Amino acid sequence: MLGRRWRRVASQVGRSVTVWAVSTLTMLVLAGILPDFQLQSADGDSATRIAVTAAFGAGAFGVLSALAWPLLVRLLLLVPALVLGLLVFFLNGALLLVALRLNPAERGGAAWETAVVVAAVMSAVASATGAALAVRDDDAYRRRLYRLADRRRGSGPPCPSTPGTVFLQLDGVGHEVLRAALDKGLMPTLARWTDGDRPTHRLTAWRTDWSSQTGASQLGILHGSNHDVPAFRWYEKESREVMVCNRPTSAAELQRRAVAATGDGGLLTLDGASRGNLFSGGAEEQALVLSIATRRRSPENRSRAGYFAYFSDPANAVRTALSFLAEVGREIGQSTRARLGKARPRVSRGGLYPFVRAFATVVERDVVVAAVMGDMLAGRSAVYADLVAYDEVAHHSGPVSRDAEKVLQRLDRALELIENVAEHAPRPYRIVVLSDHGQSPGETFRTRYGLTLGDLVRAGCGLPVPRRARRTHSGAEARTAVRAALRIPVEERGEKQRPGRHTEPIVLASGNLGLVSFPDVPHRMTKEEIDARHPALLTTLANHPGIGFLLVRSERHGGVVLGPFGTEIPLDRLDQEPGPLAAFGPGAADAVRRTHSFPHTADIMVNSMHDPIDGEVLAFEEQIGSHGGLGGAQGRPFLLWPRVLSTPVEDGTDLVGAEQVHHVLRRWLSESDGPQVPVETEAEERAA
Repeated sequence: MLGRRWRRVASQVGRSVTVWAVSTLTMLVLAGILPDFQLQSADGDSATRIAVTAAFGAGAFGVLSALAWPLLVRLLLLVPALVLGLLVFFLNGALLLVALRLNPAERGGAAWETAVVVAAVMSAVASATGAALAVRDDDAYRRRLYRLADRRRGSGPPCPSTPGTVFLQLDGVGHEVLRAALDKGLMPTLARWTDGDRPTHRLTAWRTDWSSQTGASQLGILHGSNHDVPAFRWYEKESREVMVCNRPTSAAELQRRAVAATGDGGLLTLDGASRGNLFSGGAEEQALVLSIATRRRSPENRSRAGYFAYFSDPANAVRTALSFLAEVGREIGQSTRARLGKARPRVSRGGLYPFVRAFATVVERDVVVAAVMGDMLAGRSAVYADLVAYDEVAHHSGPVSRDAEKVLQRLDRALELIENVAEHAPRPYRIVVLSDHGQSPGETFRTRYGLTLGDLVRAGCGLPVPRRARRTHSGAEARTAVRAALRIPVEERGEKQRPGRHTEPIVLASGNLGLVSFPDVPHRMTKEEIDARHPALLTTLANHPGIGFLLVRSERHGGVVLGPFGTEIPLDRLDQEPGPLAAFGPGAADAVRRTHSFPHTADIMVNSMHDPIDGEVLAFEEQIGSHGGLGGAQGRPFLLWPRVLSTPVEDGTDLVGAEQVHHVLRRWLSESDGPQVPVETEAEERAA
């Protein structure tokens, strides 16, 4: 036992010396290349003295990085995450300048910009060298991964031998998109799991609720209830507030409501970890969880703890910062190419978007993957993590674009890394991969018709429409539709808008789902009340070619779906007479009826048109890949699970709704002792 410990110490010392030597050599090479980086006095020095100066500088830089960097990272947590990439380089450069000043011979110096470059190169080389030396040493590899995620059980109970479960959510990846990526060879890791010589996983689709977005889906998956989440954002009349699923205060309130409704903490209450999610799932270990990201910080409530765990290693900080800047450049190049090529459809991708994309596709991915690896090596029973990279890119580049496919390739490499880490974990792990929704392609409503949903609602209410909308052909069409509904003669010139006498409506968008609320009416308005107040509004909306259907409350029928040409179908007759819902596929009627029962459903629920042939929808937001309502691939996410687990639902039955997915995942957590159902033979699988 003692000999093994000494060998381990000797191995660590040997690796440290090797990294130091390589860093020294790197510093010497950079001093020879960069004119502003000097390792000798003004009068010149011998090669030996220059080498000693480099060795001292490399050693001091390494010690400072190990001791001072964690403190600097804690300070970084107080600044916005989007500036993290630049700060990493400047702080690393500052550490190098300090290291050079510590040389007792007072040799060596560099300009600020040169110090930044030298520090970045040295950190990258040291990281690569350390990783290469640790590859063949399982103990070193395990210790390195522990440091990445800063997760240790310490003197806790021994790790159980039963399998743990890791749930990895690929945000926004639809079933059809995943299947196409597997067929194209873009995701070889998942292809090997599902279609290899000895497949270990199975793949199926499931159907979302009407609100096909992360807030509703993840709340239902993690907490078992997404009741009263009608959209990504909606207006609540009693509090006079707009709820937004990705706002920390709203996420905390939604989680509280779900826990109160179910009486249960969530999917991860038993030795669980929640990473990069909107909600905690009841996990005792939480990092990058939005529902705890409040302004008040405490040891028990640090939403950015995962950033410190990852960036406390300066090599990680530099590597991720370099990837961050590379991703910013990649996005600028891709958007420029799309603009010059006049690609259609297209949305604006300027401003801060390149940095937002780089954060989602690089920083968030690296931090979450490192946290998951740490959880596995710590032996946690259940881990749920969300990787948002694809969803962010697909919104602006399109769900089947080349840009989005590149992101899928990088996500597959992350899955392979997690798979490899499982081999070093103290217990076996089952990896479940799933998505919360898909994305549907299509132009934006504004691009196609020249006005927003808010403009159309204002026109239907007789309120002034912005000049931008009035000048467009569609703006004229909207005004003509209003006059026709009111049986007012159409005037070609000199039109004047009738000023509204009531508080203006609040119009919110969630992908291709729109919500119209009248804030001065304390209850959910009925069709009859809306018609009395704004006689042209519902007709204007229902007859617009960019709108598929409306849902409103009716005094006579309880709830009705409205479509063009005066179509009005009570909810209890939708199964026999789907009307405008026919284009939205099976389950649409049930989804609409369920949303109608929510206390905070808007006065008017508006779903855009859907072309069932090409799967297109029209987003009310500026997105060419959208989700949030009914129509197309957005409502068909996927579930990929190990074959040793029971099938999600019985044959011939659809898996519908995030709440049902929650019950499936909870059942799988209880199946920790091995297969619960007979494994099918190859012949049976082919027949199925």
